[in-house]
Amino acid sequence: MPSVCHAGAVQAARIMRFRANARTGRLTRKTIYAITDLPSTQASPQQLGELARLHRCIENRLHFVRDTTFAEDASRIRTGRGPENMATLRNLAVSTLRRAGHQNIAAALRRRRSPGPLCCC
Repeated sequence: MPSVCHAGAVQAARIMRFRANARTGRLTRKTIYAITDLPSTQASPQQLGELARLHRCIENRLHFVRDTTFAEDASRIRTGRGPENMATLRNLAVSTLRRAGHQNIAAALRRRRSPGPLCCC
């Protein structure tokens, strides 16, 4: 593996992900690289793999919902603290709906578009 030239980096990892297309059965491979400031005594290769899977789970559960349901990537809010504040509000909405037992955030938002106060009771 090439040397890591990132401040604070202690370890680097190459992660290969394999995915089979359910329709065609075609297998694809994606290689990503990760760096961490955790020494090998605190994060073994197995633990780094678990952290990468956990990160992907968070990505799928939260960021994907923000991108698709709230069209976050299409947002025109780009200056100052606006993007950060909007991300916080979107996270609050997703978390509130999940705590109320909603699995499908988009469906929950469609149901809430009817007049009346937002409540998760």
